[in-house]
Amino acid sequence: MTVTHVATLQAPAGSDPKPVEQAVVNSIADGFPPETYLGIAFYPPGGGCRTWHAWTDGGHILGDRVDSRAITARLDAADWLHIGDRHSSITCRGRTRIEAYPLRPVLTDVDRREHCPMERRVSLRRVIDCAAAQTGQIAHPGLPRWIGFGPALLLRKAPPCN
Repeated sequence: MTVTHVATLQAPAGSDPKPVEQAVVNSIADGFPPETYLGIAFYPPGGGCRTWHAWTDGGHILGDRVDSRAITARLDAADWLHIGDRHSSITCRGRTRIEAYPLRPVLTDVDRREHCPMERRVSLRRVIDCAAAQTGQIAHPGLPRWIGFGPALLLRKAPPCN
């Protein structure tokens, strides 16, 4: 199993929550089959969110393969949302939210070049345009790139914002 702590949006006062969260993430991942990607979010009582990525056995390799094929097929963020929604399961355990993606069916959709329906694609574009307008930014044409299911894309450093 591969587990990576990704982001802390608000650090809690006091002790470091990472060791406890790591143990919880490991316990959660043990309950899923091989070749699964897990996005796990912890919502502490004081607010904020801490996000972890985890892959069960073989998941990190298969996730990178999915991403490579999706990029080759020129799939984008709308397609990523659509394909992910077709296969994900979301559960909550108290203040912990778990998104699980079995990667074999995701790979099948990528290989079939499953695309997001146009209506949803247009809606996503409207959300991006609205967010850009509210923050005073300029929205780039088209849709963002494929987000990713493997560590090579999900853990890469984002370029600095201008």
